[in-house]
Amino acid sequence: MGNLSALSPLERRASEAVDTLVDEMVDFCRRLVRIPTVNPPGQHYAVCAELIGAELGRQGYGVEYISADSHADHTAEYPRINVVGRLDGTAPRPCVHFNGHFDVVPVGDGWSVDPFGAELRDGRIYGRGTCDQKAGIAASIYAVEAIRRAGVRLRGSVEQSATVDEESGGYAGVADLCDRGIFSSHRQDHVVITEPLNHDRVCIGHRGVYWFEVTTHGRIAHGSMPGYGVNAADMMARFIEAVNGELRPRLEARTTAMPVQPAAARHSTINLNALHGGQEIGPRFLASCVADRCLAVYDRRYLHEEELETVRGEIVELLEELARRDERFRYTLRDLWSVPPVATPLDARVVTTFEGAVEGVVGRPAEIVASPGTYDQKHVTRRAGIVECIAYGPGILDLAHLPDEYVVVDDLVSSAKVMAVATMRLVGVEDRSRGG
Repeated sequence: MGNLSALSPLERRASEAVDTLVDEMVDFCRRLVRIPTVNPPGQHYAVCAELIGAELGRQGYGVEYISADSHADHTAEYPRINVVGRLDGTAPRPCVHFNGHFDVVPVGDGWSVDPFGAELRDGRIYGRGTCDQKAGIAASIYAVEAIRRAGVRLRGSVEQSATVDEESGGYAGVADLCDRGIFSSHRQDHVVITEPLNHDRVCIGHRGVYWFEVTTHGRIAHGSMPGYGVNAADMMARFIEAVNGELRPRLEARTTAMPVQPAAARHSTINLNALHGGQEIGPRFLASCVADRCLAVYDRRYLHEEELETVRGEIVELLEELARRDERFRYTLRDLWSVPPVATPLDARVVTTFEGAVEGVVGRPAEIVASPGTYDQKHVTRRAGIVECIAYGPGILDLAHLPDEYVVVDDLVSSAKVMAVATMRLVGVEDRSRGG
């Protein structure tokens, strides 16, 4: 039970209205989960966007569907469709914008329930995307609907967007909307991304990421006479050993002042994402050859205190040292993707407002955290220039992408109440019952 004395009468009224909408909110969340919006390749995006748009329209929003036509992954078979709704108050500003992504990662093995069955059992909704993050979309939409049904008129405006491809970088989703000016510091004052960081936490940002690809080049030869060749896989093994033995200990010694959760992610990390050397494995057998090419893809997460130039330079230094040790070591380094860290100031109004709303609804101080991985705040902050951006939503962070993913219904309800209270504080209210 929250600290109701910390809420105004209108805020209590909206919070109580959330309780009357639980069945509708849960049903809507389950309908979202039943749509298998798997990315890659981007299945059933249009169906999911239309479901969300229809619900927003039913609640009085002006709704717009926006296709990411210029994005390479937008095809006739797998269209990238984003949906944006706007609910005008008595004034256009201030404006708070809630955003959630509806794409989900592939199912994977290990499930004991239907991944797209949206089973409701023991106070939990199970399924791929419940936690990450269709529950967040349901919570933000019904938070604002609770305000409306409580008879409270907002002074400022509310926008809701549901977007695609966050799991693959968000470039056909939030980034595309930023480039179109849908997200803009001239349009919104506060943005809340409904990622699953736990219902009693406020997330202010995330670490940086640098993905890179290393290819080692050898010389092909007959497998029975390997001395005539240079094995690229052996060369790659040297690089992997150097990363693990020389670079990783240095990274693990670096820590950040950002409140990254889990605590183990408060240091720099590097992970080998993919590795392939030699011939493609065929259905029957392989030719007897020395591997003349080996490729590795790495995921380097870096801290707010680090610079990308230095992060990349450490990889180059490692490769160059191996080349100095052995003239047969030849390599190619290719940058794949990079995103700098972002962090919203702790005194930003959206941060302090959600802190207060969490304490009022949940009954304990909110924990301020940062995410170990990136999410769409990177686009909102850097492309749209909106500093007032956080992540807040239902769902347990540790469950994201796991088999038997679920969201706790009580957390869904608490998050909706927090969003309702915070919205009222951010945009202002007028009491209809008093003629406002």
